[in-house]
Amino acid sequence: MPSTPSIRRTLAVAAALAIGASPFAAASASAAPAAPAGSAAHAPGGHCARIDRITVPGAEKQVSACLDDLTTAGTTATGHTVPGDWAGLHPAGAKNPSGVPGVQLDGYFPDTSTFNTNNGWNHDSQFVIRLPDNWNGGLVVAGSPGTRRQYANDYTISDWVLAKGYAFAATDKGNSGAAFYQDGTRPGDALVEWNDRVTQLTVAAKALVAQRYGRTPEKTYAAGISNGGYLVRWQLENRPWLYDGGIDSEGTLWRADGPNLLTYLPDALTAYPGYAATGDPAAHAKLLKAGFAPGSEFLWDYHYKVYWDLTQRIYREELDPGFDGATEAGTPFCAPGTPACDADYDYASRPKEVRRAVERIALTGKIRKPLITLHGTFDTLLPIGTDSDLYAKMIKQRGGAKQHRYYRIEAGNHVDGLYDTYPDRLRPILPCMRSAFTALETWTGGGHAPPPSATLPRPTSGDLANTCSLTG
Repeated sequence: MPSTPSIRRTLAVAAALAIGASPFAAASASAAPAAPAGSAAHAPGGHCARIDRITVPGAEKQVSACLDDLTTAGTTATGHTVPGDWAGLHPAGAKNPSGVPGVQLDGYFPDTSTFNTNNGWNHDSQFVIRLPDNWNGGLVVAGSPGTRRQYANDYTISDWVLAKGYAFAATDKGNSGAAFYQDGTRPGDALVEWNDRVTQLTVAAKALVAQRYGRTPEKTYAAGISNGGYLVRWQLENRPWLYDGGIDSEGTLWRADGPNLLTYLPDALTAYPGYAATGDPAAHAKLLKAGFAPGSEFLWDYHYKVYWDLTQRIYREELDPGFDGATEAGTPFCAPGTPACDADYDYASRPKEVRRAVERIALTGKIRKPLITLHGTFDTLLPIGTDSDLYAKMIKQRGGAKQHRYYRIEAGNHVDGLYDTYPDRLRPILPCMRSAFTALETWTGGGHAPPPSATLPRPTSGDLANTCSLTG
C-alpha cells in the first residue's frame, strides 16, 4: 500500500496541474528540447536520443528502452511485454497496427506489497509508459482489467492508440493476482489503492510527456475494460481535472446499497448446480433474477467454473474478511449450508462495517468529463442490467446525461476471447471500443457529438472482430 504522505504528494501535484502550473516545469525545460506535435522527438542525435534525461516523477525504479516498435508485434519479440497479461482479452481475428518506434519506460513507484513478479522485480505499483517518436499531442492512461498486471491493455488499447500517435501509460493498480486482498490493513484498502495508483500514474505521465516533448498533453483520456472501466468511471467522478474524457468498457459498478458483485454472485452460486444437473426451472429463474440474460445460458457453465466462485470469494474477502473468520477467501465451490460458505453469503444482513468498506470505492454517477460506456448484453460476469444500465441511470439522475453516451452491444460478453469459441452467438466489444474512442476524440475536440446512446444489434455478416458502427 502507498503511504498517506505519498498519496498527498500525488494529489498536490494533481492540483497544480489542474490550474495550469507544472511542478516539474524547471526539470522539463532542461530535460528535453521542445518538439511540435507530429514531429520526431528524437531529432537531432538519432532515434531516442537523450532518453537517459527523462525520469518518471516519484518512481522508485525505472528502466528505459529505445525500441523500433512499441506495439505488441515488436515488444513480444524484445521482451518488453508479457503476453500472459493480455491473453484472452481480444478475439483471435483482431487486427492491430505495428511499426511504432519510440521509448518505453518500465518501473515502479514505492510500495510495500510484492504480488507483481513481472520483470523479475517482485514489486507492486509497476507501470509501463510508451512515448512514440511521432507524437500527436495526446496521452492515454489505463488501469489493468481483472486482477491482471500492467501489460494487460497492450493488445486491446496500447497498440491502437500508439499508432494514432498517443503516449500511453498503464499501471498494475498497486496489487494484482487472486490474493490481492492480502494488501492493506483495512477492508477495502487494496481497491482504494487502485484508484490512487491511476491518479499517481496520470500525474507522473503528464510530467514525463512534458519532459520528452517539451509540453504537457493537449488531450488526456482514461480508458479501461472491466475493473479498468471502473477506474475510468471513478477518475472522471473524482479527478476530472486530469482528463478530457474516458472510455469505459463494461466497468464494474460498486454501490454500498447494491447491486454489486456481492449481492448477485451468491445467488448464482446457489442456483447453478441445480440448473446444470436437472435444468430446474426454479434455479433457472433465480439465475435470471440475479441479472444473467435469457439466451446467455450457454455461457453459464464456463463462468461458474472460472469466474463466479473465485470472484465472489476474493472480493468478499477484501470487503468482508470477517465472514469466514481466519479462513482466507472461503472454500472453493462449497455446497450451501457449509459453514461460512460464500454461496450462502447475504450482503444485506452483514454488519454496517461492510457497507462502509464498499462506500470507500463506490461510484455516484457524477461524472464531470465526457464518458462513453460500452457493455455487452450477454455479459455473464457483470450483468448489464445490474451494472451499466444502472450506471447510465445514475449519471442521468446526477445531471450528466449530456456528457454520457452508452452503447449496449447485443450478444457482447465480458471476455472477447470467448468469441473464438462461439463466433455464431457472440460479438466482440473491442472494435466498438475503438469506434467509441474515435468518437470521443471528435467530441472532446470541439466536433460533433457521438451518435445517441443505443443498443447496437449484432451484425449477421461482416468482420465482427474488426468493425463496429455506433449507429447500429
